Amino acid sequence: DGVPVGEDGRVARVEIIGKPDCHRCADAEAVVAAVCAEVGADYVVHSILDDPGLADRYWEQIPVVLVDGRQHDFWRVDPDRLRASLTS
Repeated sequence: DGVPVGEDGRVARVEIIGKPDCHRCADAEAVVAAVCAEVGADYVVHSILDDPGLADRYWEQIPVVLVDGRQHDFWRVDPDRLRASLTS
């Protein structure tokens, strides 16, 4: 159905689109994980290596962070901006 689901089965509000062995992707996931834990939101990670559609759309921008299905950030994640998006 295309709805992102976190590890606990809840709908994930945040999606990270990246790839393995990408230091920016790891940095972005650390920020997203911390902010999501703080505000009680779930997140999921997608690899462009597993999805040609994501690769075509985002490969020049990874990591890309989506909030509620909309592009929020790319390359770097601002924790204050992410927190504001998830709590507003």
